[in-house]
Amino acid sequence: MFRPPRGTSVRATLTAATAVVALALTGCAGAGAVGGGDGEQIVVAIVSNPQMQDAISLQDEFRAAHPGVDVRFVSLPENEARAKITASVATGGGEFDVVMISNYETPMWAENGWIENLQPYVDATEGYDAEDFVPSVREALSYEGDMYSVPFYGESSFLAYRTDLFEQAGLEMPANPTWDEVRELAAELNAPEEDFSGICLRGLAGWGEVMAPMSTAINTFGGGWFDEGWNATIDSPESREAIETYIDTLRTSGQPGAATSGFGDCLTRFAQGQSAMWYDATSMVSSVEDPASSTVAGKVGYAPAPVAETESAGWLYSWSLAIPSTSEHKDAAWDFVSWMTDKEYIKLVGDEIGWERVPPGSRLSTYELPQYAEVSEAYAEATLDSMNGATQEGAMTHEVPYPGIQFVGIPEFQDLGTRVGQQMSAAIAGQITVDEAIAQSQRYAETVAETYQAEEGR
Repeated sequence: MFRPPRGTSVRATLTAATAVVALALTGCAGAGAVGGGDGEQIVVAIVSNPQMQDAISLQDEFRAAHPGVDVRFVSLPENEARAKITASVATGGGEFDVVMISNYETPMWAENGWIENLQPYVDATEGYDAEDFVPSVREALSYEGDMYSVPFYGESSFLAYRTDLFEQAGLEMPANPTWDEVRELAAELNAPEEDFSGICLRGLAGWGEVMAPMSTAINTFGGGWFDEGWNATIDSPESREAIETYIDTLRTSGQPGAATSGFGDCLTRFAQGQSAMWYDATSMVSSVEDPASSTVAGKVGYAPAPVAETESAGWLYSWSLAIPSTSEHKDAAWDFVSWMTDKEYIKLVGDEIGWERVPPGSRLSTYELPQYAEVSEAYAEATLDSMNGATQEGAMTHEVPYPGIQFVGIPEFQDLGTRVGQQMSAAIAGQITVDEAIAQSQRYAETVAETYQAEEGR
């Protein structure tokens, strides 16, 4: 549905990265580091999501299989990790041997030569089986037919809801809920006097935080970041309606302190029984359905992402592992990357930590394991359906000149999405009006659009 934009060059990507270099290269050494030993040391930069913390806890298993490799982790919150990793890789800093990136960065960084082509490693590793990766994820992490990063987990987005509370209140979740229906349900179940919210939604500034779910709302209402002619459309009537709907839902029926709530905050709140619904990444199930850490395990139903004018609205995303071209320990880095993304790792998590904690959405074979099939009965089909349906054709009403659903696949988007996210978060907090947030965001987007319009001779 998109036309690949011209101008996604090293120059453009370096420009996008420059905005965060000063922050990113500060205080990197030792942040969240674990490890030990006298072997060949590799430094692995990851996002501190629950599944990644599980990987850290299982490092004795990796060391037993690879005693000559000493792993040091830099584990950071999502926004900070993005900044540090981008700045390091874009400037050739060489701090990291393995980096956790996504399907947003992978094709652009591959084109720029910043990350290694992993296909030769994949092909040479017996039993690794890249054909087992979920097809949409494998394609999203490839450039010119070769994989340049490999998925740790994949995700789309869906709506989690408390089936027990819906039954008690005599409410029913529609098979394909609209945003209007979600707003009504959230208002019905909201009980702020009991510190209980009708819904939890991200409000934390960041292109990978508030702008991820909000962008899917903008898409399904018929809006977008840019139209096919690279005209900024954040202030279009359709985009405005979506933004107003999202923010109003959060203000009237959302969690306290919503402007500082990201994925992790909503996960904690929902898993501890303080919210009736939560629209977010399908990867939530690893924690929501873990009875060791969740009070609502077994009490949750899963519905498709809320829609308005489209048939579907879920995103497609994968946290994946890549090897920067500057690494001096590429073979050791691949030993770690292949270990953490192999079929056997899935079984290791299931056996050692719990089958609810298995990284979802990366390998098809995961869903064929009897132990996982048993614990994932409530959400396995919903997860795969969401991922398979996460296409621009299904989630958008019109063609756009860029790849991506909940992001714009151009180098400048890290900076643009961050700036717009700050505006939306400020509006959620009541620091500025929604109109002010939209107007400023439109100006940011118009500045980016001018570059692409000029390059296409408009």
